[in-house]
Amino acid sequence: MTEMATIDDYRWLVSGAAQPWLDRTSASVPGDLLRQAAGLRRELSASRAHLILETCELRRRARDKFARAADMFFTRRGLEQSTDQGVAAHKASRFAGRTSVVDLACGIGGDLTALAHQGAVLGIDSDQVVALLAGANLASCPQARVACRDAAAGDLAEAGAWHVDPDRRTGGRRSLRAELHSPSAGQIDAWRAQVPHAAVKLAPGATPPEPWAREAECEWISRGGECRQLVAWFGDLAQHAGRRAATVLGATARTLVGDPDQPVATAAGLGEFVFDPDPAVLAAHLLGTLAAEHALEAIDASAAYLTGNRAVLDPALSTFRVVDVLPLETRRLKSYVREHGIGVLEIKKRGVEVEPELLRRQLRLEGDSAATLLLARQAGRQVAVVAQRIVPAEPSPAAAARCLRLD
Repeated sequence: MTEMATIDDYRWLVSGAAQPWLDRTSASVPGDLLRQAAGLRRELSASRAHLILETCELRRRARDKFARAADMFFTRRGLEQSTDQGVAAHKASRFAGRTSVVDLACGIGGDLTALAHQGAVLGIDSDQVVALLAGANLASCPQARVACRDAAAGDLAEAGAWHVDPDRRTGGRRSLRAELHSPSAGQIDAWRAQVPHAAVKLAPGATPPEPWAREAECEWISRGGECRQLVAWFGDLAQHAGRRAATVLGATARTLVGDPDQPVATAAGLGEFVFDPDPAVLAAHLLGTLAAEHALEAIDASAAYLTGNRAVLDPALSTFRVVDVLPLETRRLKSYVREHGIGVLEIKKRGVEVEPELLRRQLRLEGDSAATLLLARQAGRQVAVVAQRIVPAEPSPAAAARCLRLD
C-alpha cells in the first residue's frame, strides 16, 4: 500500500528539489512509468515516488485543459473539477476592471489564473494541499495571492466582486442541488448580501434555485462540443438578469440569450438540411429561441434535431445536408452502406435506443466514401437520415476526410 503523502511531501513536490525527478519521469514514455516506480523508490520515499508518478500522469491528462499543463500541479479531484483554460478566460473577461476580486473555493487555480490576468485577485481554499498547489500554479502571477482558510469565515466586504466553485461532492456523493453544495446556496446568498456582484459555478446539469433563476443570468458554456459548466451571474456581472444564455466557445464566442422552453413547431417533413443544436443550447432549454432565430422547425416533437431548406452557418448548430432517409433497420442500413461504398461513418442519435458503436460493428463498413447517420424519430417513426456534414471554415485534415465543404 502506498504511504500517505503529507503536506511536507507536497511542499517538496512544488519546490525545486523535486524538479529533477519530474523532468526525468516526464521525458519517459507513458507506458514506462510503472517500470520507473521501482527506480524512484530506491531514491525517494514511497509517498514522494508516488507523487512524482501521479503528477506526470495528471499533467498529461491536463493538456486538453491547460496550455501550461506541463508545469502545473494537480490532485486527481482538483484536475477533474477545474475549469479549463478557454472557459476560464471567457468567464474572467466579465471581471475586467474590477479591483479586489476574490475566488472562493479556488481549487488548483483554473479560474484563479484567468482572473489574475484581469487584475488583483485573492484565492481561498480550505484544503491545505489544494491551496499549496494553487499557489504554485500562480507563482508567476504577482497580482494573485492564495490563502488557506475556511471560505465561510471570510469577510467579503472589501471585495469588489467574487467567484465561487462550490464542492458538489459533500457527504461523498455528487449532487446537482445547490442547497447541498459546500458552500451551500444559503451561504452564497449571505455573501451576496455583503457583495452582490458574483459568479457561481455549477454543474451543467444543475437546476438553479428558483430565486437565482429570477435574479441571475444563468449561462451554460460549451467548448469542443461538450457543455462544460453553468454559471449564475449576479449583480452587475449579469448582462441579462433573469434570463438564460448559451455560449459556444470556439474561434469566437457565440452567445444565445432567451427564455427557456419556448415552443418549436414540428415540420411536416424533412427539409434539405438537418441541424443538431449545441449541447449548451439544449442544457439551457433554448432550442425554441434558436429555432425561431433561424426559422427552423423540429423534425419531431420528441427530437431536438431541427430542419429547414437553407444552410445555416451558426456555431450554435451543426449543419447536415440530407442525402437519404431510411427506416432505422439494421439490414436496410447494411445494404445501403455496402451499395454506396461507405467506409467512414459518423453516427449521431436523438431520442432512440440505439448503441452507435454496436450499430457500426453490425454494418461492417467498407469503402472510401464518408457520411453521417442521424438516428431519430420523424413523424412518429424511427428513421436513419444519411447526411453530409457541412463545415463553415477550413476543417482539420481529419474533418476534411469526412465532411462536405459548403462553398
